Amino acid sequence: MQTHEIRKRFLDHFIRAGHTEVPSASLILDDPNLLFVNAGMVPFKPYFLGDQTPPFDRATSVQKCVRTLDIEEVGITTRHNTFFQMAGNFSFGDYFKREAITLAWTLLTNPVSEGGYGIDPEKLWPTVYLDDDEAEAIWREEIGVPAERIQRRGMADNYWSMGVPGPCGPCSEIFYDRGPAYGAEGGPEVDEDRYIEIWNLVFMQNIRGEGGAKDDYPILGPLPTKNIDTGLGIERVAALLQGVDNVYETDLMKPIIDLASELTGRGYGTGDARDDVRFRVIADHARTSVMLIGDGVIPGNDGRGYVLRRLLRRVVRSMRLLGDDQPSMRAIAEAVIDLMSPSYPELADQRDHIVTVAVAEETAFAKTLAAGSKLFGDAAATTRQAGRTRISGDAAFTLHDTYGFPIDLTLEMAAEAGLEVDRDGFSELMAQQRRRAKADATARKSGHADLSVYRDFLDRGATEFTGFDELVSQARVLGMVSGGERLVTAGPGTELEVILDRTPLYAESGGQMADTGTITTSSGARLTVKDVQKLNKQIWLHRVVVDEGEITEGDEVLAAVDAAWRHGATQGHSGTHLVHAALREVLGPTATQAGSLNRPGYLRFDFHSSTPLNELQRAEIERISNEAVEANYAVNTFETDLAKAKQMGALALFGENYGDQVRVVEIGGPFSMELCGGTHVGTSAQIGPVTVIGEGSVGSGIRRVEAYVGMDSLRYLSKERALMAGLSSSLKVPSEQVPERVEQLVTKLKEAEKALESVRAEQARAAVSGLIDDAQTVNGTLVVAGRVGDGVDANGLRALATELRGNVADRDAVVALFAADGGKVPFVVATTEAAREAGRKAGDLVRELAPLISGRGGGKPDLAQGSGSDAAGIEAALTRLRDVIGGR
Repeated sequence: MQTHEIRKRFLDHFIRAGHTEVPSASLILDDPNLLFVNAGMVPFKPYFLGDQTPPFDRATSVQKCVRTLDIEEVGITTRHNTFFQMAGNFSFGDYFKREAITLAWTLLTNPVSEGGYGIDPEKLWPTVYLDDDEAEAIWREEIGVPAERIQRRGMADNYWSMGVPGPCGPCSEIFYDRGPAYGAEGGPEVDEDRYIEIWNLVFMQNIRGEGGAKDDYPILGPLPTKNIDTGLGIERVAALLQGVDNVYETDLMKPIIDLASELTGRGYGTGDARDDVRFRVIADHARTSVMLIGDGVIPGNDGRGYVLRRLLRRVVRSMRLLGDDQPSMRAIAEAVIDLMSPSYPELADQRDHIVTVAVAEETAFAKTLAAGSKLFGDAAATTRQAGRTRISGDAAFTLHDTYGFPIDLTLEMAAEAGLEVDRDGFSELMAQQRRRAKADATARKSGHADLSVYRDFLDRGATEFTGFDELVSQARVLGMVSGGERLVTAGPGTELEVILDRTPLYAESGGQMADTGTITTSSGARLTVKDVQKLNKQIWLHRVVVDEGEITEGDEVLAAVDAAWRHGATQGHSGTHLVHAALREVLGPTATQAGSLNRPGYLRFDFHSSTPLNELQRAEIERISNEAVEANYAVNTFETDLAKAKQMGALALFGENYGDQVRVVEIGGPFSMELCGGTHVGTSAQIGPVTVIGEGSVGSGIRRVEAYVGMDSLRYLSKERALMAGLSSSLKVPSEQVPERVEQLVTKLKEAEKALESVRAEQARAAVSGLIDDAQTVNGTLVVAGRVGDGVDANGLRALATELRGNVADRDAVVALFAADGGKVPFVVATTEAAREAGRKAGDLVRELAPLISGRGGGKPDLAQGSGSDAAGIEAALTRLRDVIGGR
């Protein structure tokens, strides 16, 4: 069963059981605790923590996940992946243990014809927590699993928490017995290589306290509501259902290894364990890199960008260690996109971007390798001058950490130079770095910044926001903070945070950027407000600079919003609501919000969709939005409780945090009704014209619409009009005829290019027409080889080589054609059946010839091709071809 089918069957099973399908979230979420989404339940954390009310009682998803804590271990074992797909089903106060166990069991064991996976029930071993008699009884009495196949395990194995105080509970894991060939009998307690975990059912029923290790924290009591959180590893199930030994041999991984093998000329699984590790690194890291780039990550020197850079460079490094010193990321990235896009079609839409980013990093790393080689030479020279034969661990670590030079290459180059490397010293420095990273991650989990300086303000209660009703408010300075320290007074030039008891300035939230404005005192102090942020969703932090005078804690002040900024911001925010309503009208109710940003004159709106908008849909969205502007709808806002707001039809958006009392923004009655805490115009006409300026993909199943509103819209349209006028003048046609005229010119250009290609093809045929007559027989093989006319591309050469081979199909013959196409030198080798029987393989011949034209290539025994950059080497390549066939 193919992986894409396994994924679909999981979702279909739970949808039939009344679950709401939730599309995979982006690998990047706004969570300071996480670099990437690393578990299927992460997008649902606000519901499990009680921060938000879930819009459904039961849900299912297949979530993209990335775990990068042990990147260096990838490939060494066959069980570890950095990217994986976690399928899960979730219950929020709905069903509990019995239903979770039953739903899992039926999916795993139901026949394939009935939508299940068809796994033999005798192969499955459940585990339960030590004292979870309820779960054990369900498995034994209701499901029918024999008691001897149900094992009880301790807290470290069968008790789950998020790693911080909060929800936790016992879990029941399901293991698959791969048979005696994989290890000893006795269940997962005895051997987790033979018995492999495929599903974890978490019964979230308790609250845990502070603690460190997985089994070292107190259970404080029961949760108010019991929840279910499960996770099934799609890749592991694929390995089992496809009858292969490990995830690297499944349908979404093995083709990448096969491609790497073809490009490098080295085999996988041929007995060289080091090569096997490198092939697995390539397959794993290439897939993870493509998924990260698809979700908006760009290689960089810190954070997510650094992780991506490491992954891509480990791919390049592994290809080099396998003997391929030519660019290969384009081919590898293309292959990953082709394999993964059936489940994630947005990857195909972003193909050019993904490939461009991957290739650019490969190119940059090539320069790093060149520089690193020089630095290694300096380190080797220093080692010899000191009379030593071992390069220090510190030098190796500096090469690795500072210059990005891989330790494997350092080891290989040291061996070639007759030196060793202090691996223990290097490993200790790497371990220290990991410990620092782990300590930093733990600190981020347990608490982000030191908020103690703000504790007094938090204890006093929330800032009163007056900005819905006025733009200028009297207020009192409760306190000031700069550099983590409380200030009593602040003078000119000081940058600080000011906390007021009340304020009209909007703090950034809900996609709306913060207001700008001023704070002034009666004594003449003036502060410019550059930004406003919320602390714990309660306290407004005004980030200011003191322009003149001196401000003191306790001062009475006037806080004022920049009216022009607020006007533009309300236009952008209300315009976002119009575009959202128009999107839902055009695409249907699944086009829900996935994020937004609005600032004066501009808005962008992210929505759930796996397909791009066509021109007709874009025009329709723009039309509907502007009709709403023309209708001059009243914009009404009111507060009510969450349940009543939902009954009224107000949109409660997934990922947003709502309390019991919510604010509803209604534009034109049923046209638009959303829960929103932002500022808005009084009537829709005040938004001004809405102009959609772009649409594209920004992540997994997420599209983005961008638009201008108000005067920015008019300015944009004015530029477009000027551009059209220029084209009209250049083409000497009225503006309404410009599209037709441009289309005519494009058609003529294509016809000219086609005619030129035809001429080139005829010239090429003429050039090769005499090759058979001039062919030489070498060691019993007819060699039909030569250079055809310049300008013939790889596809043209392939067609010519195939045609020539057909003319000598009854003989032992090899056809080899070269051309110069711009700065490239494409070439093709084709062999007849008799030649292949004599041991002439096109792929082998291509790899022999490629270096002579500074190129690379490969292919199958009957037809292979390559490309280089040095046309001066063509004659040498032709000579080498005859020498190889002649046995020289």
